[in-house]
Amino acid sequence: MELDVASLWILIAAALVLMMTPALGIFYGGMTRSTGVVNMMLMSFSAAAITAVVWVLWGYSFSAGEPTIAGIVGNPISDFAMHNTEQADLLSAGFSGTFAMISVAIISGAIADRARFAPWLFFIPLWVTLVYAPVAFWVWGGGLLSADGFLGKIFGEAIDFAGGAVVHTNAGIAALVLALKLGQRHNFHDRPQPHNTPLVMLGAGLLWFGWFGFNAGAATTIEQAGLIWINTFAAPGAAILGWILIEKLRGERASSVGVASGLVAGLVAITPSCADLAPWAALLLGLLAGAGSAWAVNLKWKLGYDDSLDVVGVHLVAGIIGTLFLGFFALPTEESAGGLFYGGGLSQLVAQFMTLLVVMVFSAVMTWVIATVIGKFSPWRVSTDIEIAGIDAAEHNDAGYQLASK
Repeated sequence: MELDVASLWILIAAALVLMMTPALGIFYGGMTRSTGVVNMMLMSFSAAAITAVVWVLWGYSFSAGEPTIAGIVGNPISDFAMHNTEQADLLSAGFSGTFAMISVAIISGAIADRARFAPWLFFIPLWVTLVYAPVAFWVWGGGLLSADGFLGKIFGEAIDFAGGAVVHTNAGIAALVLALKLGQRHNFHDRPQPHNTPLVMLGAGLLWFGWFGFNAGAATTIEQAGLIWINTFAAPGAAILGWILIEKLRGERASSVGVASGLVAGLVAITPSCADLAPWAALLLGLLAGAGSAWAVNLKWKLGYDDSLDVVGVHLVAGIIGTLFLGFFALPTEESAGGLFYGGGLSQLVAQFMTLLVVMVFSAVMTWVIATVIGKFSPWRVSTDIEIAGIDAAEHNDAGYQLASK
C-alpha cells in the first residue's frame, strides 16, 4: 500500500504531538527553581519513555481493543505488544500513544521541587494503564461514555474531539490529588517565582506549534482541518488577552509567564471543541478560558493546595470550560442538533457535564489509590533539607547550570 496524503498527515501530526512532551518539560523546567530544572525536565522525558513502552505492550489495547469487563476497557490480551495490530493501523496507534505521553507528563507540574523521582517512575505506567487508557476507551474507543456505551445511552455522547476530558481534565484532577497528597513546599507561602522565563516562553511556543498536530491530526476533510487550524490559531490569542485583562484588573502588569500560561489555557480550552465551533465562538472561548484560568491560579494561595506550576488552574479549569462551552455553542451537524445557542436544547450540555463528572470522579479516586499504594513502599517527598538545597543534586547528581567560579 502506498503512502497516501491522509496517512502522511497523521505521520506528521504524530511527530508534532511527540515533540510536545519535551516542550512541556522545557515549559515546566523554566517555571521551577534553578536547582530543580533537571528533575522537572526528566519527569517529562521519563513520561515519554515509559509510556512508549506501556503503549506498545498493552496500553493501546486497553484504550482501543475489543470491549471487555462491561465496556470498561479494551482487551489487552488480544493484542499484547501489538502482535495483532494491522500495519495500516500502526500510525493511528502511535498517534494515540503521544496523547497518553503528554497526559501523564502534565501531572508532574503539580509536584515540582519536592517529589522523589522513583515514585514518579512507578506512577507513570500505573496511571497510564489504570486511568488514562480506560478513560480514552470510554470516550474514543466505544466504551462507557460513547454513543453505544452504557452511560452514553443514558446521558448522550459528549463531544471531545482531541481530549478536553480525556487529556486535560483527566490530568488536571490527577494533578490536584497528587498536590494534596504531597502537601506544600517549604517556601509555598513565599510564592516562589520561575527561574528562567525565556525557557517558559520557548516551551509555550513549541507547545502551540505542536498543538496543530494535536488538534488537527484526526481531521478527516479539508474543511474540518481548516476549521480546526483557525480555531487553534484564534483561541490561544484571545486567551492571552483574557489573562492580561485579569492581571490588569488585579492592578498587576502583563507578565511573560502570564502570557505563556494564557496561551496554554487557550490551547487546552479549544482542544475538545476545535472541530465543532465557529471561529467567532473560538475567540469567545479563548477569552473566557484565559480569564478563567488567570482567576483560578490564585485559588491555590487562598485554599492552600500547592499546585506548583498551576496545572489545576490551567489544565483542569480550561479543560472544564472548553468541554462545557460545547453545550452552548457546538455547531449543529447531521448527527447532532448542536448546542443551546443553535437551538439544540440542553441535551449536549448534559452530555458534556456528565462526561466531565464521570472522568473527574474516576481519575480522582484512582489517582489517590495509585499514589497511596506507591507511597507505602516508595515515599513521595524528599526531605526538607534536600528540598531547600535543591532536588537536582540529590535525585540526579546533576545541575541545570554550571556556573563558572570567579
